[in-house]
Order: sequence, then C-alpha cells, then structure tokens
Amino acid sequence: MSGVSATTRGALRAGAGTAPEASLVESMLATSGRFAGDADFDRWLAGMRERTSMSVEQVALADLRDWTQDPVTGNLRHRTGKFFTVESLAVDYPAGPVTNWTQPIIHQPEIGILGILVKRIDGVLHCLMQAKREPGNQNGVQLAPTVQATRSNYTRVHQGRPVPYLDYFLNPVGHRVLTDVRQSEQGAWFYQKRNRNMVVEVAADVPVLDGFCWLTMGQIHRLLRVPDLVGMDARTVLACLPLGGPGWGTILPFDDDFGAALAHSCDPRSGAAWSLTEILSWVTGMRTRTEIRARLGPLVAAEGWLHRDGRISHESGRYFDVMGVQVRAAGREVGQWTQPMIQPRSDGIIAFLVRPIDGVLHMLVCARPEPGFADVIELAPTVQCLPGNYGHLPADQWPPFLADVLAAGPEQVRFDAVLSEEGGRFYHARNRYLIVETDAVPAGDRDDYRWLTLAQLTELLAHSFYLNVQARSLVACLRSLLTGAPARPGPTR
Repeated sequence: MSGVSATTRGALRAGAGTAPEASLVESMLATSGRFAGDADFDRWLAGMRERTSMSVEQVALADLRDWTQDPVTGNLRHRTGKFFTVESLAVDYPAGPVTNWTQPIIHQPEIGILGILVKRIDGVLHCLMQAKREPGNQNGVQLAPTVQATRSNYTRVHQGRPVPYLDYFLNPVGHRVLTDVRQSEQGAWFYQKRNRNMVVEVAADVPVLDGFCWLTMGQIHRLLRVPDLVGMDARTVLACLPLGGPGWGTILPFDDDFGAALAHSCDPRSGAAWSLTEILSWVTGMRTRTEIRARLGPLVAAEGWLHRDGRISHESGRYFDVMGVQVRAAGREVGQWTQPMIQPRSDGIIAFLVRPIDGVLHMLVCARPEPGFADVIELAPTVQCLPGNYGHLPADQWPPFLADVLAAGPEQVRFDAVLSEEGGRFYHARNRYLIVETDAVPAGDRDDYRWLTLAQLTELLAHSFYLNVQARSLVACLRSLLTGAPARPGPTR
C-alpha cells in the first residue's frame, strides 16, 4: 500500500484514536490498493466500457414514450405520476439583478439515496465504486457511488431489476454509518430537490458485482483530475465525509507553504477569519433578509420560453433547453426508456478563490440565493456561472470575481478540471472546476461573501442545506490536493 508512511500512519492513529477521521485520512493518502496502480485501474475501466453500452438519441418532447404533456398546463409528466415532472417556476427577487422571471424547472419531490459502501482491505479503507453510464454523460462511463437511485428507481416503479447493495443503506443497523445527511442539488434547475448522502462501513465480506470496484479515497481523489470521470453524485458524497481533525497541520506530510496552509485549514483548532458561530449567524441573517419568492406553475406560463424544434428553449438562445432522449442500455435495471432532460447552452465555471490567512488556507464563499432551494440561500463557490449568459454584457456587469478567476496565471491555479454534472437529468452539463490562489481579494469586502476554512466547510457539511452541490464538488477537489500526489494522467479511452 503506497502513499502512507509508517510515521504518518502512527501519528494519525495517535492523534485521532479510533475516530473515523484516522482511517479516512489514511485512505486519502493511499494511492494504491486493490488496484496496484493507474494501469490496473485503466484496464478495468476500459473493460467496463467495452462490456457495457448505451445509445442515446435526441428526440422531440412529443415523441417521448410513457411521458405526456398536459394539454392545459403543458407540464411534462410520466404516466405513473412518479420520477419527476417538468413545470414552470415564477420567481420574484426584488433585490436581484433581474427582479422577476419564469423558467422551466424539474420538480422531483422524492428523496433519493446516494451511498458509498466502505470496507477495510489490508487495513486501509476502500470505497466500493460503480462504473455507471447515464444518458447525459459526456463520455459514457463515469465513477458513481455504490448506490445512486431515486425512490422511484429503488421501489422499482419501472418494474426493472433491483438496485444492488441497496439494503446496506435502507437498513444500516449493525454497520458503522460515517455520514448520513440530506443535501440539495442544483437550485437553478431543480425545485427543492434533496438526496440522502450516505457512507456506510461494513466489516463482513461484500461480493463485488460486475461493474463495481474497490478504490482507496486517495485513488478516487486523484481521478478527480481526469475530465468527466468522477461523477457529481460521487463527489457530493465524498465531500460529506468528516475529513479533518486536531493536529492535521503537523501530521500531514507537506513541506511547501500552500500545502501546509491547506493542512492547517483541515484542523478545527487552527485560526479562522470568522468563528463558526459568526458564520452561522451570518447565514441565518442572509436567509432572513433575502426576499425571494418562487411558485410552481404551468409550463405554458414560462414567459420567453418557446416550444420549437421538439424542445423548449429561451427566446434569447441563452440558459438551457428542455429536450428529450431515447435510451437503450445494457446492464441497467431497465433496458430502454425515454425521458426529458435539461441541456445547458454552454459549459460553466465553478471556482473557489483561496488565500492563506495567518498560515491557514481560507476559501471565499458566497451566500447565494437560488429559486429552487428549500431554505432560500446556501453557501456557494466564489464564482458559479455559465459565462455564455454574460457574453453580451460589459465586464463590469459580470458576476463578482469572474474576471479575477479568468485572469489568473498558471502559478495561481491549484486545481483545474472539467467535470460533468448529474447525467440522469442533465445532458452534457459540464463545468470547469477551479481552485485559484489569490492575494488580491480582501477579506470581508462584500457582505454576501466570507472567508471560511476547510474545517469549517466540513463542519457545515454535517448538516443539511449549508453548502450547495457545486461547493461540495469543490470541497472534494480541495481534498484531492491533500494526497500530495502528482496530477494523474487520464485513462486511455
């Protein structure tokens, strides 16, 4: 098992005792496991791509089988009344740059399960990951959690095969639950969507089915550098793990200033620009003061959205489309189906500006309202946008700090990878995820931004609806820098 020195392993165990943090960070620092190296994993992944197939054909919304468009409301609904609907959302935001608008939105009130099963193998914690094809994936197979299923899926509304490993998460009694928390998803495209994010540790042997493999956390986090490989659902679950603890600044093996600041940022005893109590009060105040009203309504009432060419598009040509796909798949619970999806008009940029403050790395987060959030505001990255939506505007009307991110030199960029969003509802939705070091942005410059440490973000992730899904992905990307391993080349396709 490479990547973990005996000295570091001993320090972790001494510092954290029997707490799960010790085994988690040991797994983070292990860059080999059941797969001895990158080449072994690449061969396995190539084999999965050869043995599985999925054809996805774009079709008109009117041609979706088992989906109907209500003749009065225009809402798209499955014949069972399950899965999800596509409706309109009317938004009033008096203090916003746009004070009111309507838009299509996915309404999926079910709470799904995103779960990763973990087990000690040769003394090191491994995660059971799934090579999964989704109709919206840019490159076909991506790494997904052990279980990634909506309630309609796992209750088998589609009359398909059972979801493997599901019972470990529906009935975790007798196993060690490392994290179990409800989290939101994209508040611009989903209306109050929540998933249960879980990590469950088992001691007994677990049969490894075709399409699944054991990876250390270090291996998974290195794979985050590979474009479009580690899926969004895996990233959000990994982010919710309680990684961090007292003494991390001295235990983790970094000898450069940035690495040392990042390690100290994982320690809750390190100094922070704002206390956690002050951060919680700030979030509560922002939620209380922010007036944003969102009401579901008929899709035909979405002003400025046109039904043309078999899809629904905005008259400006910006934002996103609602389109349909016909899917044929091998190895899935159901072999073929049709469904509507959201297709963004361009790739996005998701970025944290980061800086050391008194030797502790801080991330600049934004208290961001989105119309689909259950509680008005969640903490978001410094920058979260589709730049194509602002190309017609002068730079002084761009989202705050976008220009800082775009102007960053190579020496400032600590992480840079294009990663896919959830491929079950979004078609070819991709964002460029960036972590950019800066010394030019003052702390406390705007009331809707604050500097937080990684330990504070980790503490907030133990609770629901504090960090949005984009920020959770960036937390996983930040943690990938803790491995101290060089950037991993992508597998051959």
